[in-house]
Amino acid sequence: MSQKSTACTLGLDFGTNSVRALIVDVTNGQELSTAVANYPSGRAGILLDPKQPELARQNPADYIEAMVKVTRKVLSLARKANQSFRAEQIIGLGVDTTGSTPLPVDKNGLPLAFQAEFKKNLNAQAWLWKDHTAFAEAQEITDLAAREHPEYLAKCGGVYSSEWFFSKILHCRRVAPEVFEAGWSWVELADFIPALITGTLAPEKMKRSRCAAGHKAMFNEDWGGLPAKDFLNQLDPALGELRDRLYDKTYTSDQPAGYLTKSWAKALGLPSGISVAVGAFDAHLGAVGAGVAPSKLVKIIGTSTCDITVWPNSRPLPDIPGLCGIVDGSVVPGYFGLEAGQSAVGDIFNWFIDYLQPGGKRKGSHEELTRRASSLLPGESGLLALDWNNGNRTVLVDQRLTGLLLGQTLHTRPEEIYLALIEGTAFGALTIIKRFEEYRVRIKEVINCGGIAEKNPLVMQIYADVLGLEMKIACSSQTCALGSAMAGAVAAGPKAGGYERFGQAQKAMCGLKPFSFKPRTDYHQVYEELYPLYRELHDALGTKNWSGNLYHLMKDLLAIRDRQLGQARQLEASQKKKQTMES
Repeated sequence: MSQKSTACTLGLDFGTNSVRALIVDVTNGQELSTAVANYPSGRAGILLDPKQPELARQNPADYIEAMVKVTRKVLSLARKANQSFRAEQIIGLGVDTTGSTPLPVDKNGLPLAFQAEFKKNLNAQAWLWKDHTAFAEAQEITDLAAREHPEYLAKCGGVYSSEWFFSKILHCRRVAPEVFEAGWSWVELADFIPALITGTLAPEKMKRSRCAAGHKAMFNEDWGGLPAKDFLNQLDPALGELRDRLYDKTYTSDQPAGYLTKSWAKALGLPSGISVAVGAFDAHLGAVGAGVAPSKLVKIIGTSTCDITVWPNSRPLPDIPGLCGIVDGSVVPGYFGLEAGQSAVGDIFNWFIDYLQPGGKRKGSHEELTRRASSLLPGESGLLALDWNNGNRTVLVDQRLTGLLLGQTLHTRPEEIYLALIEGTAFGALTIIKRFEEYRVRIKEVINCGGIAEKNPLVMQIYADVLGLEMKIACSSQTCALGSAMAGAVAAGPKAGGYERFGQAQKAMCGLKPFSFKPRTDYHQVYEELYPLYRELHDALGTKNWSGNLYHLMKDLLAIRDRQLGQARQLEASQKKKQTMES
């Protein structure tokens, strides 16, 4: 940044365990500084209950504490990196969060968890996206909608999830009526943060995110917004009454949610009156930050994955079963946002390392297991894993499914299991792409971002080999925060030094890393043999209508294993011979 007058924006990314902040030059996407602040409560920011393994909540106070800390830190780092930088150069900010992460609030829009009465009540906290306690309510919503309003389900993949807005609220009504009755309304975290810092917290004033409402709350203008009151009444009359205290209008993230108040400007160290964009979910703005466009699939890979692509809203698009939603304007205005994903990816690898601790701390680290697994050929272990350790988000939309490892013997080694877990998540990713293409949404390019895409080349290479597609990596290591910063630039508009449209911001501020991972032909051919076995297991255990016989499956895995072990021995002998000749 060479000139003092260069316009910048701030992106705030509220993730599962922390808040990340990024200051970026809007003219070229140069990242001036980035910072992270962890949530202080619970285990890595998550409030858990050992008696309820499906429960995952967060303390809303953590969001505020971490936001102030990370914003001041990122401003300080920007000043250290460039002495000419001034906070006054920031023209706007954007916010992305996890979702669906709703929280109960009072008439003023303040979380119930701030009240002494509810401070320690888990049900009064934010219901984190990965909370699956509402699985029974999700099934009830799905069954009722299938009978009376199938159009509600058609736009969210055919099944309503326990991760989503209404199932969590209905579950709260049943297990904690005192919390439900004390709450005036419920708001998504993506709506709460922009409203908080713009002084628009009152539920009737708050601008609600199209992204959150469309993908998680069955909001669609075709049927008048949220699900009909009589539909909600059938689930519970209190839910029908709540609808009157929710919202009937939503906004895209190119619009300002409001303007930073003087008090919050002082607390954060930012100029007052700057534009704050309407919030959105992390994956959706992460896709913007990675350069999403038609036929481009962005994979945000972390503890879970979200797979995002877009489709022009001027062209017909069929309803796609199993998706987490098809919503006009949820990612980029003028396009349908298509969301899919996997409920656990990095979490599966971490589970293996942290809970099973294979080989102890040194031999069982990610780095050591990655090194050992890199030398294995596909199919060499005879293992096959289902990636459902936290349920299935797409295409089955069933959080009551669990993980599976097939093919273990008394000789199975930790690195073989580690590789099988990676391969299982890759097969799950391929299943999503095949579902897109089954409904004529062609995926020609895959752009990856997130911690795993940045840090684990083995995962990226296996994904390339399984999918048969080049795995490209987004230039920024903070694509969600970058997408939020872009939203801040568009919400600020050209007069303030920003942009009129997301496409303009993407052209100026997005990029790809100079390296990628290309499919290895011989590996891809083996994975083309293994994937049908994964898919057969997937359908047999994950669908009601499968009919078949799994007798052959273990035998086929063994046949592939024996062939690949023979090839591995030949390669090893060839390498030894070469080394002998060279010496």
